[in-house]
Amino acid sequence: MRHFSIHALAFGVLAVCATQVWSQNMSGPKTRDQVRIELMEAIRTGNLPANDDSGRMLNEVNPSAYPPKMVEPCKTREQVRAELAEARRTGNMPANDESGCLLNEVNPSAYPPKPAVACKTREQVRAELEDARRTGNIPASDDSGCMLRDMYPDLYPKK
Repeated sequence: MRHFSIHALAFGVLAVCATQVWSQNMSGPKTRDQVRIELMEAIRTGNLPANDDSGRMLNEVNPSAYPPKMVEPCKTREQVRAELAEARRTGNMPANDESGCLLNEVNPSAYPPKPAVACKTREQVRAELEDARRTGNIPASDDSGCMLRDMYPDLYPKK
């Protein structure tokens, strides 16, 4: 039974390390020393799969055996009260019904209007349209879903 536990732990460590290496960006393979350091850190913090079917990590199964995880500082009571007051003022709170809407959506006249998002100017839209016409970046008028530059590549400049 002890051999099985050691083999399962080794396999779990290998699986975690392989997953971490695979999930990182493809900036290049890690060196042997980098992997060894990551493995030692995972063993130290208990960030390895437990040897059971729970799917939990070792530090979740036996938290007293590992250093505590770093906890982000919580908001202060004053910060929470300020957020609540702002939500009440703007109506950005759930309505007391089953609609799933916010108070400012149910009764918009009771709350200040939401700030308007800056839009493009008429000149910017015209410039974008002219650029799209010039490059053929406009959908064809048929049901193909293709752009004009794809249907008629000789009529438009190359990318």
